[in-house]
Parts: sequence; C-alpha cells; structure tokens
Amino acid sequence: MALDEARAKSAHGGSCTCGDCPHGAREGHRRAVAAFLTKRDEFAAGQGLPAGVAQSVSASRQWVSDELTESARTVAERSREAGDAWLHTLWVRTLVVVWGGVALLVIGEAVTAIGAGWSTARTAGLIAALVTAGLLTGAARVHRTRGGLLAPLIGEDNRLSTSRTVAASWVLLAVFSVLVLALQLAGASDPADRDALIEGLDLVRSAGVLTVLALVCAVAVVVRRVVTVRVLAQRLQKLRADRPRAADLLTDDSGRGSFTDVQYVLVSAVAVLFAAVRLARRPEQLPDLPWGLAILVGVSAATYFAGKYAEGGRPVILSVVRTREAGDLDAPIRTGDDIEIRGAGFVPPGAGSPDRLARVVVRIGRVHVHVPLIPVTGGFANPADTVLTVPVPVEVEPGAVEVQVVTAAGVETNSCVVDITD
Repeated sequence: MALDEARAKSAHGGSCTCGDCPHGAREGHRRAVAAFLTKRDEFAAGQGLPAGVAQSVSASRQWVSDELTESARTVAERSREAGDAWLHTLWVRTLVVVWGGVALLVIGEAVTAIGAGWSTARTAGLIAALVTAGLLTGAARVHRTRGGLLAPLIGEDNRLSTSRTVAASWVLLAVFSVLVLALQLAGASDPADRDALIEGLDLVRSAGVLTVLALVCAVAVVVRRVVTVRVLAQRLQKLRADRPRAADLLTDDSGRGSFTDVQYVLVSAVAVLFAAVRLARRPEQLPDLPWGLAILVGVSAATYFAGKYAEGGRPVILSVVRTREAGDLDAPIRTGDDIEIRGAGFVPPGAGSPDRLARVVVRIGRVHVHVPLIPVTGGFANPADTVLTVPVPVEVEPGAVEVQVVTAAGVETNSCVVDITD
C-alpha cells in the first residue's frame, strides 16, 4: 500500500495536468499559495527571522523580501501550471454547452410542434443546429490545448475579450440564420416558396442586423489595434493573466466591475436574444432587427470603444522625499537612507500578485534597486500604487541623481532629480 502511494505521488507531481487529480497542478497551486500566505503572515508578525539579521532593520527587511520573492515565484509557476491544466479540460466543457444548446432546441421544437405540426422550417433549424454544433466541435478539438471554443475569444493578455465575445455571438447568429434559410431553400419544391426564401435575404429586411454585425466586428478589430498601439507607446500597462475567466467579460484587468464592459455585454445579449426570437418566429428570412435596437447597440459599442481608448495612462512620479522615523532629525538624503517615492500608477491593474510586486524596480542614478516587499497581515505595505519606499544604496554617487520607476509591466515613469549628500 505504501509503495502504491509513493508511485502515485511520483506520477502526479505539481506539473500534472489531470484536472481534479489530488496530486495535480491545482493541488500544487493550492499548497504553494497556502505556504506563501503562512510565510507572509509569520514575517508580518516578526516571526521566523534568523538571529543574524534580526538586529538590523535594513538587513531583516531585505532578507524577508528575498524570501517572499522566492516563494512568490513558486506560487506563480504553480499558477501557470494550473492555468494550463484548466485549459486542457475546458474544451470538453465548451462542447457540453454547445450540445446542451442543441438538446434544448430539439426539446423546444418538439414542444412547439404539438398542435401546430412539424414543418420544413423546424427540420431546417434542427439540421442547421447539428451542422453548426459539428463545426464547433471540430474547431474545439483543433484548439483543445487553448480552451477549445474559447480560443478565438482569448486576448493576448490571456483574458476573455469582451469585444471578441460580442462579435462572435453576432457572427454565430448570422451563420445559423443563413444555414436555416439555405436548408429551407434546398427542401422547397414550390417556386413561390423559393422566391420568398430568396427575398428573405433582401437588404431592406436585414439591414439592421447586418449593420450591427459589421459594427461589432469592426469594434473588435479596432479595439485590439488601439490596445496594441497604446501598450507599445507606454500609454497603457498590460499584464498577462494566469488564465481566462468568465468574469473578464464584465471586469477590468484588476478584477473590478467595468461599466463600459457590463453595458456592452448586457445590451448586446438582449439584442441577440431579440434577433433569435425574430428568427424563430419568421425563419423564412434573416432577423429584421429594428433600427431603434440597432442604434442602441451602436451607442453601446461606441461607449465601450471610448472607454477602451480612455483607460490607462503612464505611471508618474510626483515627488521624492526622505523617510523619517520617529525621533530622527530632519536631514538631507544620504546613502543608506530610505526614500519615499510618491506618484501614481506604480502597480498597474492585474499586478497585485506578490511575484509581480517584486518586479518593481527603482533606478537611482545608474543603480537599479528592487523595491522590497514589506508584509503586513493580509497583504503588503510596500510597494503600493501611489507610494514606494526603497533604500538608497551606497553605490549611488553623491550629487544630483535621477530617480525613475520601472513597473512590473515594463513601463518607465518620468524622472525626478534629487540631491544625494555624503
């Protein structure tokens, strides 16, 4: 029995991708997080310090920061492994949703056919659903290592893209609608019925839905371009997420609810539902979306785009001062002193994890100083989004030197000149 347990443990290490396996990637991530939180809280309470560094405040702070940084890197590695394992299992769940939708369609058609009778449109809808589900199944299998059907909806930052998801929903509705019409046309024997089905594709009737489709697809493409340009110009800070989440559709990179994203998803979902109902009621033509609803979707898309264009901004240093402990005398900044850098944007959205906090660097003259992690119960006091505290190393030459912050996203702030004395 003991030998079997040892073999199981060796076969399922921290990088295992067996989904819910107790010795898999998820369990490894949970254990790493638990170990890090325990260590952080112990250091915050002043416990676990070696006797050799406990007598020096600067030495103990640096030792604690190094220990937490190393532990945070382990947590980050386990988190990436857990994210990859989650994507491997996600593609099957996306297929469950697709075929579950097909089953609901079959049930709905069977129920509504009672009394009204079965029609060619019902057969066309069922066949179109099976064809669409089959194509989606093939696409999901091809992209099974990237989340299946979610692969085209995941942005470069490994988050679900709101604009791509909205555009994909309209594209899927349009493809399904055309399939229904094509299958009805193939099964129609009466020339009058065929002419009526062809008229169902007339631009006058389908102008609203086609306009919305073109608009949301254009927004998805342009938003990607705008984000890329702003990131390269260092006007927007972007960090890669560990894995995509459904909440990404409604929140910003830091996980807070975003008004522009929420309203875009809600308005688009209502409009897609309305168009689907119109297709069910009149399957002989493309959904005739009223212009009032089409304009509402256009206003929502414009609001979303404006929010994406306005978000972000470069981090900035406002001032640099010498920190003063209780009882210390006021004095100029000397090597070995702590300085407090005040500004904004030092911790970009999505950079609140310990491993990314540890990547914040302050350039003092020609010396790069890594911002120490200062733990407190439940989090960190340093670094913060508006304040950084770092020591001035002895390698900094006296005189006027420039201070500049490099965030975890690799964006540099403006420089601030301070005087260092002997």
